Amino acid sequence: MSNIQSNKRLFVQGIRDGFPIGLGYLAVSFSLGIAAKQIGITPFQGFLASLTTVASAGQYAGWTVIAAQAPYFEMVLTILVANARYLLMSFALSQRISPKTSLLNRIGVGYGLTDEIFGVSIAREGYIKPAHSYGMFLASIPLWSIGTALGIVMGNVLPFRVVSALSVSLYAMFIAIIVPPARKDKVIAVLVIISFAASYIVSRLPVFSGVSEGTKIIILTVAIAGIASVIRPVKQEEHDE
Repeated sequence: MSNIQSNKRLFVQGIRDGFPIGLGYLAVSFSLGIAAKQIGITPFQGFLASLTTVASAGQYAGWTVIAAQAPYFEMVLTILVANARYLLMSFALSQRISPKTSLLNRIGVGYGLTDEIFGVSIAREGYIKPAHSYGMFLASIPLWSIGTALGIVMGNVLPFRVVSALSVSLYAMFIAIIVPPARKDKVIAVLVIISFAASYIVSRLPVFSGVSEGTKIIILTVAIAGIASVIRPVKQEEHDE
């Protein structure tokens, strides 16, 4: 199979894998659009923000800063903290990208990296191919952007409870991502259970009450992944193209 045919096949697979993610994004970004409407953001501005940022927590944090009329520096710093977990995902994903991958493609893969897309990408065997990532981006990011614009336009039409109920699909998608690898590897299954338990405990501890959700995720990720890597290190594997 030629390289062009292989990339085309991977691109189509990416669209197939990314479409369910996009449906979840459509519901979640609708809620985000409702929040944007409250501070006077237009549908086009919301669409453009979602298209370029692709981060619910980061966008919401940015819009909160806009509502407070804070300076740009504060906005940059706030969004950086809210999206800091993507640095960890990027580090992990970079170990799964072929050394032959160009810098432009590496930047392209990093552009659309989200929690869900990271989960799907890291679960695939072998090297992560940019063509597959681009397919997922094409199927999901436009729906994220459209959902935001629709939320701004129709924010006052649908009951908030209905919009919140639509967001359940995103949690179902997370379950679909983690269950298959957990069934194959008992270590992953145990780590998933530990992660759920640790996340719940941290959410209840008073010492973490003033810590943002993004920072909590970073702390838990580094701690659990670090302990797991010491107790059960992964052997170096050779990946074929």
